[in-house]
Amino acid sequence: MTQKQAIQLFEEKKVRTVWDDKQEKWYFSVADVVGVLTDSTDVKQYIKKMRMRDSALNANWGTICTPLQMTAADGKRRKIQAAPMEGIFRIIQSIPSPKAEPFKLWMAQVASNRIDQLQDPELSINQAMLDYKRLGYSDSWINQRLKSIEVRKELTDEWRRRGVEEGMQFATLTDIITQTWSGKTTKEYKRFKGLKKENLRDNMTNTELILNMLAETATTDLSKEQNPETFEENMNVAQKGGNVARSARTALEKELGHSVVSPLSVKKYLKSTLSDEQELSENNNE
Repeated sequence: MTQKQAIQLFEEKKVRTVWDDKQEKWYFSVADVVGVLTDSTDVKQYIKKMRMRDSALNANWGTICTPLQMTAADGKRRKIQAAPMEGIFRIIQSIPSPKAEPFKLWMAQVASNRIDQLQDPELSINQAMLDYKRLGYSDSWINQRLKSIEVRKELTDEWRRRGVEEGMQFATLTDIITQTWSGKTTKEYKRFKGLKKENLRDNMTNTELILNMLAETATTDLSKEQNPETFEENMNVAQKGGNVARSARTALEKELGHSVVSPLSVKKYLKSTLSDEQELSENNNE
């Protein structure tokens, strides 16, 4: 199965999906779908009880669901229970939710959009821009984030060519790059920003994104030049790439007089922006 992972948004809530090129269909994370439809605080328990209530669903669970690699809450890729549209429709039958019908229509639209995007790849970029806009991101940040996705893909493609395994090895090399330029591992960086399940890159400032892109671009270029053959050699290249961005960060911070590694996250930024707008409105009304 040739897969392409993506995050879809239903009523501003994220639903992890995987596109199967061979079958030309989306697979949706069952846990995410159940979470969206039920607002349950313990999705695993809800699914367990749902299967106990619906014996027919439980008996066919292995046929309905397929374990697929998706990005978990901790940022690592793991096998997650997923189902195609028809499987999700069957699961929805066991969930009493007013969101069921709107969700079915949404899934149909997601599938239709994907077919359109295969014909015109520019539509994928436009959709990503719209999704980020709906979440409150600025145009300048969105442009940087889309570029960072392209840069990241070039790097992971290069790693695959070098025989680096997805999962733990990808995560290890990413950690080396991040820690080298920022001084923090991915976990430390997320903790610094007060993040839990949120994506780190989605919570970087423009400057942080640029430095991270520089580190990953440098790593890609160095890998192509130095042709690492072992994982240890790839680790060494990753550190060199991170060093390029660290040098740029050091030079910038010397001129600015403060660190550019920011505790700011999107939620904090939006909250701050809304507070500023409210204060401005109040001052104008006085």
